[in-house]
Parts: sequence; C-alpha cells; structure tokens
Amino acid sequence: MTHAATPDLPDLPDLSGLIKAYDVRGVVPDPFSPEVARAIGAAFADVVVLPGASGPGRATAVIGNDMRPSGPDLVTAFADGLTRRGVDVILIGLCSTDGLYHASGALDLPGAMFTASHNPAEYNGIKMCHAGARPVGEDSGLAAVRTLAARYLAEGLPAEVAVPGTTENREMLAEYATFLRTLVDLGGIRPLKVVVDAGNGMAGLTVPAVLGTAAGLPELPLDVVPLYFELDGSFPNHEANPLEPENLRDLQAAVVEHGADIGLAFDGDADRCFVVDELGAAVSPSAVTALVGLREVARELEAGRTPTVIHNLITSRVVPDLLSGAGATTVRTRVGHSFIKAEMAANDAVFGGEHSAHYYFRDFFFADTGMLAAMHVLAALGTSTTPDGRPVTMSALAEAYEPYVASGEINSRVDDVPAARARVVEAYVTQQGAGPVEVDELDGLTVSHWDDHPRWWFNLRASNTEPLLRLNVEAADEDVMVKVRDDVLALVRQGTMVASTQPEEG
Repeated sequence: MTHAATPDLPDLPDLSGLIKAYDVRGVVPDPFSPEVARAIGAAFADVVVLPGASGPGRATAVIGNDMRPSGPDLVTAFADGLTRRGVDVILIGLCSTDGLYHASGALDLPGAMFTASHNPAEYNGIKMCHAGARPVGEDSGLAAVRTLAARYLAEGLPAEVAVPGTTENREMLAEYATFLRTLVDLGGIRPLKVVVDAGNGMAGLTVPAVLGTAAGLPELPLDVVPLYFELDGSFPNHEANPLEPENLRDLQAAVVEHGADIGLAFDGDADRCFVVDELGAAVSPSAVTALVGLREVARELEAGRTPTVIHNLITSRVVPDLLSGAGATTVRTRVGHSFIKAEMAANDAVFGGEHSAHYYFRDFFFADTGMLAAMHVLAALGTSTTPDGRPVTMSALAEAYEPYVASGEINSRVDDVPAARARVVEAYVTQQGAGPVEVDELDGLTVSHWDDHPRWWFNLRASNTEPLLRLNVEAADEDVMVKVRDDVLALVRQGTMVASTQPEEG
C-alpha cells in the first residue's frame, strides 16, 4: 500500500483509491483487506455513528452484505471496528442495497452495505449511510472516515472502550417486502408474465419475497420466470451490470421465448432495475423516470401538494418536458447518488431518476430502490388500456416516453483531458460552429441547441479518477444525433489512441 504524506498526518496509508467520493470500492484482499475494513469500521463509528447517536439507548449501526464470498469476513472485521469503539451492531445478513436502506430508515440507524454493485467478483465495497438512509458522501462524512481510517491503520486502533458494543442478528427481508407492498398496490392489475434476470445477484433473494410469496405475503397476479436467481458472487452467467447491452441479451431472448409481457434486469446489489419490453427491446432509464415520475406527480397533486422531481443533467429532455407539463417542479442536478439524495431531501422531492437506472423515492427515505421502480412499471403496465379497452403493451407504453434519440454514454480514454475539452469548447462555444448555443458547467460541459432547429444537446464530463471523457448526446432526430456525436468524438479523440470503457454507474 502506498503512502501519502501530509503536513498534519505524515506517512499515512493512501486510501483515496479505495474510499472514493461516494463509497468504498476495491479488490479483495489488496487493497481491501479485513484489516482495512476494521479500521474503516472504527472510523465510521467515530465520524458517523457516535456523533449522531441520540436518546437514552446505546449508539447502534446496522450492517448488510450481498452474495460476494468475501462479504462475511469483511463484515466481521468492520463490525469488530465498530464494537471496539462502543457501538452496538445489528447484522441483517444477505440483503440488497435498498434492503439495507430500508433497515436504516425503518430503524433510524446509520448503516453500511457491503457490496461492489456490478463490479467483477474480485471486488467488494461499502455503501454507508447516516440514520434514516441519508447518504455518507465526500462532503458528508466519507472524507473524514478516509482520513481517520488511514490514521488507525498507521497507528493502530485506540484502546478498546470500557464497555464494548454487542452484535445481534436480525432478519428484515419480510419487513422490507411488506413495506414495499404498502407503497404500490399490484393486487388489482391484469395478470402479467414477467421474466426477471437477477444476474446471480441479490434480486434472486428479493424478487421472490416482494413479487412472490417467499416472505409470506399474498400472491400477486404475476407469473415470474426466473433467470439466474442462484446467489453466486462469481457471476457465472454474465456480469451483473445491465447498463452494458450484452448483459441484457439473455433476458431479451427469454422475454421473446416465453411470450412475456415485460422483462426486468437487476444489478448485483439489486438497487438498479432495467426494463425490457415484450419485443425484447430495452426501455431507456429516462423513459422509466418519466413514467414513474408522472405516477408520483399525479399522486402528489391528488393529495393537494406541489410535486418536485429531481433528475440528473444527462437524463433525456423528455423528463423535464413531461413532468413540468404535468405540474411538477423539476430540479436538474449533477450525476451521482449523493447529489441526487441531497437534492431530494433539500426539495422534499417525491421522486428522482438517473440515466444509470437509479430511482429515488421520498416514501423510501429519499433513497434509491430498483424494486419499487419495477413495481411502479408493473402497476402502470397492468392497468393501462387502449381507448377500446385492450391491454397496452410495454412497447406502446414506453413509446410515449421516448420521443428523442440518445447516444448513450460513450467513454473515451484520451492523452490530455483538458486539451480535448478545450477543442470542443473552441469549436462549439468560442467559434459557435454549430450556431448559437446555451452553455453550462453544472457537471462537465453541457452545450445545448434545443430551442431552435435542429434540436440537440450534449454533455461532456471528465472522470474523477481516470483520463476519461464521458459523452452523452441527445437530439430530436437520429441523423442529427449521429452527426453531433461523431463531430464531438472526433474533437475529443484527435491525435489520441482511444479505448472506450464501460459507462459510469452514476
């Protein structure tokens, strides 16, 4: 492990590659070992859990983990770090990330979820939250956790407190499933055949509980066809990352083969959900954001409240167009769950959506849950009819929310990121080679020609950790999108040997 010297804390282990802006993510056991997990646990206790404790009870935190083989040892070490600092620990065992958020919200306790989401099997990580599932990010505790964990690794943990914390096991899957069932009523929809690809991830546990009867809940009018429900952190069938098109192919084929009404794909920790229509075509996360957002906006208006919806700046323009037209205030934010969650809470927003298929709900502690988004889509599909009373297909339902053409996120590894960006600014902003444009720098460079024809916009963002530029383009017409995409990429990649990489999760 390398060392980074600072004036105040010399020769500390450098954890910046492991403890990032939003979460902890790294290869096991180097750099992410049980020893490191123990130090992070103690730092989490001192930075987040103990300062936030209130009331007569002892400071307590809740911990869950996904199906990765390295999870139990890391959880044990992390919990040891907490208990050494006097924090009681509730272990809820195998769960999805939104299952951990539910536990944090329902119990009003800080939490830690051990997962590396869609990353390969050799990775693991931690997503931390304050009580009530409020995010722990760079500016809300994670930077301090990183600094203190490095100190504990260099100097050793402080002497154990006089009364160490305790650990207990608690099963919360049934409570999670019951809570979600109270938020969306699926009992009255028409019968639907649903293919679900769990990718050997945690949806293999949560889907039977929420959409089936495994948690003791009443049967729903859903015929679920399971794909890869066996929990296996080695991911023997495909990566648990539905953002990559090749990882949807098995689901798309199965939907057509079984004559299903819809397909659902979850990532490894089951906090993201992707939708496939009855023809096997992927439905864009922006379309899902618009669909679910309109349902939540209508519910707010019926309750006499003024709805606010959050979306990140690279979702389709259809999202603010439709939601504002329906009476909502829309708030545009940076990419990344910590930004979305902060805006959700600050604006008391009813719903939020990201291009990466993270969906956030006020009713779910302002946190993201792929399962609740899936339930909303099923409810919409199962109750929608044509004017003459025939059931609406998923492809027809989605068509109304996909009027524009998008490039998807295209990542380019370049030799000189500032120089590549400067070429784009010179061509589109300084010289206005494509005509008058609107420009903002909320998150990277967004250039928009949306108020005149031809209608298009693009966003170019630099990675925080790699020499990458991420490009998203959208236009009203495909030929315009292709031209803008290719022109910007040519500027970005000028004189550079390029390697494209997978899109950012968000």
